[in-house]
Amino acid sequence: MSKPKLTLLGAPGAGKGTQSSNLVEEYDIDHITTGDALRNNKDMETEYGTPREYMEAGELVPDPVVDEIVEAALADADGFVLDGYPRNLSQAEHLESITDLDAVVYFEVSEDELLTRLTGRRVCDNCGTNYHVEYNPPEEEGICDECGSDLIQRDDDTEETAKERLRVFEENTMPVVEYFEDTDSFVTVDGEQAPDEVWADLCDAVEAQF
Repeated sequence: MSKPKLTLLGAPGAGKGTQSSNLVEEYDIDHITTGDALRNNKDMETEYGTPREYMEAGELVPDPVVDEIVEAALADADGFVLDGYPRNLSQAEHLESITDLDAVVYFEVSEDELLTRLTGRRVCDNCGTNYHVEYNPPEEEGICDECGSDLIQRDDDTEETAKERLRVFEENTMPVVEYFEDTDSFVTVDGEQAPDEVWADLCDAVEAQF
């Protein structure tokens, strides 16, 4: 029996990573992120060079290279959930040309909620355990439950950085959402619900499409 081919769309903080992990466990499919695919294939030769050349130069890996790396990952997968791809219209068009998706799931979350999620994260400076000031606070404010070290807010979790990440998503990736909106595979899930409620709706959506 074939396994579902899915891609999850949503702004940073929408819950794609959490729900991708649930899908992997439930359906025994591959979790494919652009970052992991690039890291795992840093030396793969493409017409535009290897990912390593761009990564070591601190440059964005161009779309044709990303597309080729993702295509290779999909070819090896018996069912998959894509998380973080496609990020723009060019990638969306390429994805449609190489595979038939069972479901394109968009997690809808308001900007206020996204900012609360993104800026509330705290990380242990010693052991790396993650917390959230509202949704998963430590027993003692600012102190790690696991090792007693101080919790810090990373630079990429500040409000300024979070707003910039959301701006980039709106500019680059919302057109992808609009691109898929009129297709039969497109499904919207209310991402502001509790994680288990989001998961229940996601399962229903996948089962209905697959």
